[in-house]
Amino acid sequence: MGSEAVQVLTIDTLNPNVRAMRQTSSVYTRKAQIEKELKAGVEKPFTKVFRADVGDCQGGGQKPITFIRQVMALCSYPELLNSDEFPADAKERAKRILGECLGNSIGAYTSGWGLQAVRADVADYIARRDGHASDSNDIVLSTGASDAIRAVISLLLTGKDGAGRAGYMISVPHYPLYSASIVEFGAYPILYCLDEESNWSVSLGELEMSITDAKTKCKPRALVVINPGNPTGSVLSKENIREIIKFAFRHRLFLIADEVYQHNVWARDVKFISFKKVLMEMGFPYNKLQLASFMSASKGYAGECGARAGCVEVINLEPEVKAELFKILHVKLCPPVLGQAVLDCIVNPPKPGEPSYDRFIRETTDILSQLRAKAEFVTDVFKSVTGITCNKIQGAMYAFPRIFLPEKAVQAADAAGQAPDVFYCLELLEQTGISSVPGSSFWDMPGTYHIRISILPQMEELKPALEKLKEFHLNFLARYE
Repeated sequence: MGSEAVQVLTIDTLNPNVRAMRQTSSVYTRKAQIEKELKAGVEKPFTKVFRADVGDCQGGGQKPITFIRQVMALCSYPELLNSDEFPADAKERAKRILGECLGNSIGAYTSGWGLQAVRADVADYIARRDGHASDSNDIVLSTGASDAIRAVISLLLTGKDGAGRAGYMISVPHYPLYSASIVEFGAYPILYCLDEESNWSVSLGELEMSITDAKTKCKPRALVVINPGNPTGSVLSKENIREIIKFAFRHRLFLIADEVYQHNVWARDVKFISFKKVLMEMGFPYNKLQLASFMSASKGYAGECGARAGCVEVINLEPEVKAELFKILHVKLCPPVLGQAVLDCIVNPPKPGEPSYDRFIRETTDILSQLRAKAEFVTDVFKSVTGITCNKIQGAMYAFPRIFLPEKAVQAADAAGQAPDVFYCLELLEQTGISSVPGSSFWDMPGTYHIRISILPQMEELKPALEKLKEFHLNFLARYE
């Protein structure tokens, strides 16, 4: 029997939906190669890669919150509960979480939708945040926000092809999880462009135009909004949120609100307002709109990306539909239990008068103030460079500057078989060691070029890196003009 007889899975027999997904940018691949080359002693114009390409807080040097790590340690190794090294409130939190676990161990499975005590604390947090009641039975814990997002997307699939397939409205630009999941599921991405000239706001006219065009190609089912924005760093106004809700209601769309950066707001003249809060304030009939809102332990001040902890609150779902969502997640057994403990510390932090309160406030305030300072600094740097424009970083963890590339650079990229923004980012990486993300990775605006730069690296590294970026950019312009 020839070897070809046992090759069940080949590139030709691979799931076509997987092949249709956009590939990871070649910048990531080259970054990994360069890091290996540096370790092998290969000479470069730099000594290490400056990672400005990912939203990994602690990977960028941010220190963990002490209370969170104490609770993690106590849950992982309960014998530490007998130690005098841990404050009483951290011990009580660990005991409460362990008491919810079978065998008093985080090594045991929980229900597929998470520990009830943690879900109750998430509901209390949302109620305090919005001023409106939240029911723990509407809360599902998940393996990062990503797992819950994909579960909700899967609920809205139609099981049909062609014009009958489910359509999901996603912004341009957007976090690639959405387009990748939609394509993988065989659904249809309905693209609507954000208004860069208006701080990346959502234009009602653009939404109407996009959905009208899409109705001959799919059955529009949901509208996805990321606020604060990734990669844009924008924060939507209350009035813009009201317009979006009215649009979704008018077109009978399920509203998917990605609010994982809700603790990351830097502009002093804006604040985060949840979609649920506005929905409830608008009253009947808008408060009957179906909504899923997501939160994550990976962002905010905690930055516990590796804990893989997230949650979703679902609003106005019929009990039978909610049971189907729980079924999807229960099949995966349960989200990481240590991650559930982390999320509990975020939504139910130490209170005034408790032993850990002062240190917790000091640490979180320091982290958030440093991030605000970096957001302002990065914005100012990009605004000062010829050939670059950049909106103010209002929230999230990124700058998304627009790069105006000379025609000769575009031609050189074409000759190299690369998108112009990828060409720019690869040149930046090769010459400076700065790893960024090309805007095309986020389904960038047609005819424009952007890069995404994280504000997470420490300021003592960020300042010289951006000086190198400025120098590179001016040399790049001179070379191709």
